[in-house]
Amino acid sequence: MRALITTDYAAAPEVAEIPRPEFGPNEVLVKVAASSVNGFDAMVAGGYLKGMLPHTFPAVLGKDFAGTIEAVGADVQGFAPGDEVFGAVMELAIGRGAIAEYAVAQTAVGLTHRPAGLDIARAGALTVAGATAHTAIEALSLQPSDTVLIVGATGGVGSLAVQLAAATGARVLATHRGRGNAAHLIGLGAHELVDATGDLAAAVRQYAPDGVHAALHLGGDLDTVAGLVKQGGRLASAAAQPAPDAYADRGLTIVQVMADASAKRLDHLATEVAEGRLDVPIMQTFTLDDAPEAMRAFGASKHGKIAVCVQASEH
Repeated sequence: MRALITTDYAAAPEVAEIPRPEFGPNEVLVKVAASSVNGFDAMVAGGYLKGMLPHTFPAVLGKDFAGTIEAVGADVQGFAPGDEVFGAVMELAIGRGAIAEYAVAQTAVGLTHRPAGLDIARAGALTVAGATAHTAIEALSLQPSDTVLIVGATGGVGSLAVQLAAATGARVLATHRGRGNAAHLIGLGAHELVDATGDLAAAVRQYAPDGVHAALHLGGDLDTVAGLVKQGGRLASAAAQPAPDAYADRGLTIVQVMADASAKRLDHLATEVAEGRLDVPIMQTFTLDDAPEAMRAFGASKHGKIAVCVQASEH
């Protein structure tokens, strides 16, 4: 099969022919139709996870997938060959990925059936960003009377988080770096656009002089973001590892966000997209052959999702 791989730590991603991955008794083999690029992929390709997670080379990049089940393990229940599915490769070991003609998925987490109303491209870009955003907004326990700050709102996770936060009735402040890449955030539900190219604290206080009730940190300086949260407020981060007692003197509730890609959560997200209440903002789409360019585009762009169209051939 063809796959987007890296052959060593920090080696440039390339498309190459490699064997189909083997799958275990509780796993399924998926013929991939669509995938997307996430921050995790950029970290793997850059060699930043060396010594932190086990690597097997050549390592296939990509977490998200949507496609059709090709085969199932001996102990698999609830899934069968021919089923339309989407999800993500959730194993932490780096080696088996999803920007490929075939991917292996565990049935316990990160896999569910794709409903008819969810198109294949959005399904292939939904899981990691959607599960991260949904987990974060859920953790912030937003109320209609709250003002929430989303730092890094133009990215894949941020764009989805803006929509999910707005759906709670909260007032959403969304950061951007240059208004040209932020106009779509208003359409997604942001109430105010905050220019983060300069003094973030000063920019936020133009809209929330007394601070915000909650904040989602997706990039930038965590201390600066924490300083904008009111006494007793909530702070969630998917970009740092704050200690549980960090900012205890101000009574902040701190949550480090990890994507919960349970089937229940994925089913909920799929329904929201299929019924038009949630959009997966795909900004660029590349073929599998052009997947290395998709990686470069991800590094150069901080808004929306970068999708990869994988049309599996009979290899």
